[in-house]
Amino acid sequence: MTIRVVAKNQVKPEKIQEFMDLCKNLVEESLKEEGCIEYGVYQELENSEILTMLEEWKDKSSLDEHLNSNHFKEMFPLLSECLEKETEINVYGKKL
Repeated sequence: MTIRVVAKNQVKPEKIQEFMDLCKNLVEESLKEEGCIEYGVYQELENSEILTMLEEWKDKSSLDEHLNSNHFKEMFPLLSECLEKETEINVYGKKL
């Protein structure tokens, strides 16, 4: 069963470019992972401070490997420093 992750981030206005620069490396490295189907960062059209990561993984095991990867563990604290509040994360399993 494929897994989708929606990670919504409210970024401090003065940190948007820094956040995007950090995300560039995270996206590039994540897309190299064997179980990664899709990984991208999307900016809300009406509120530029909302940057959401949309991910698709082959299965739960692939997502778990990603969460334990060196590049994720290195980037997550740096990304968190750019945020107004904690990331809102929702994980979904495909049903149809």
